[in-house]
Amino acid sequence: MDERILKLLFDINTAIEEIENYFEGKEKNFFDYRNNTMLKRAVERDLEIIGESVNKILKEDTSFTDKITDAKSIVALRNQVIHAYDSISDENIWSIIIKHLPKLKVEIKNLLAK
Repeated sequence: MDERILKLLFDINTAIEEIENYFEGKEKNFFDYRNNTMLKRAVERDLEIIGESVNKILKEDTSFTDKITDAKSIVALRNQVIHAYDSISDENIWSIIIKHLPKLKVEIKNLLAK
């Protein structure tokens, strides 16, 4: 695998781990998340990093569209967080944390293992 792509996959993995660490030792609770502006901004920043990394990977090798589920949606979320921050829904971000990040983590770990 190309070293640049490998580095970007590592960046995605690191950002996912950071998000997980924000909740380490405590139950994931939407209301706690919604009321903690610093936590929300930290999660959003890591989602930006994930989206930017996926975007760069797709520019290097379009075959990753099939290797990373919802790759284009990940990039679209990055664009929304950066450019349309005022339309970010806490519920949407929470859904991503709970439902989508665990799946992405498995895919990225598998790609890094190859």
